[in-house]
Amino acid sequence: MLTNLFSKSRPINYFLIITALLFVYLINLLTDFSWLTNNYSLVRQIGVFVTLGLTVFAVQFITYKNGLANGNFYTLFFYTAFLILFSTILDNGKVILANFFILLALRRIFSIHSLKDVKQKIFDAAFWILIASLFHFWSILFVVLLYFAILRFVSEDYRNWFIPFIALFSVSILFYTYTLYTDISFVNYWQDHAVISFDFSYFENVYQNIALAIFTSIACLFAFSQVLELRNLPISSHAIYNKILVCFLIGVAIYVLSDHKMNSLLVYTFFPLSILGANYIERLAKNWMKELTLVSVLGISIWIFITQL
Repeated sequence: MLTNLFSKSRPINYFLIITALLFVYLINLLTDFSWLTNNYSLVRQIGVFVTLGLTVFAVQFITYKNGLANGNFYTLFFYTAFLILFSTILDNGKVILANFFILLALRRIFSIHSLKDVKQKIFDAAFWILIASLFHFWSILFVVLLYFAILRFVSEDYRNWFIPFIALFSVSILFYTYTLYTDISFVNYWQDHAVISFDFSYFENVYQNIALAIFTSIACLFAFSQVLELRNLPISSHAIYNKILVCFLIGVAIYVLSDHKMNSLLVYTFFPLSILGANYIERLAKNWMKELTLVSVLGISIWIFITQL
């Protein structure tokens, strides 16, 4: 049933995904009513969900526009399942915002291969990555993916290598101006946020540990299967899928390096891993194998979500 439902992109699929996210989001809110204490908290929660909804559309847009999946809806299925699996992200508005800006950057990075408006795309991508770093510093690592794309597609024009520095100057000026009208110290802000930590003893309950173990297993399956499949793909497709794999590794690096660790920091891996998952499903020969995979991922995600309420 899930295989047939998400095998093609239909308007009903958007409705089902948004409804599922809204249902999960509302249940999560009902576990803690602190957001009802003032109007700001209420508006903030609405804003977080709207951003989450925009994230969904951004994921499907990037996937469809760049031909990263064969016209199916599996990418968004896996993305939503991962959000349910790590539902703690629903309480982390800054990470949701940072991830949304990263997706805006990825939209530009994955379209660089078209060789149209390259300089504008490089600036936009760098700008959104740097904006994301204001909400979560280590998301700045996606600059590595930007330079990877420059190296693979437009390295012959030396000016392309310097455009991200123009974006850095622009964002720095904007943020410095903001700090002048607040009590934030420009220097201290970066000192407090550019912190590396390898402390992984953050689990509040055993189910968070189980969720991480399950996610790691799924990630290894999808990533290694794509690596093995690369040799069967046309040479022209290698650069695109290499970008997806690099994107996934950067997401893992952000989780590993970040201070104040939590499972929700893995959100940066959701998009590339969802692409890998969609392609994995497409490669399965038997329809029952596809159905079993989709049902298993969704069922486990819902079970973990319920156990943490």
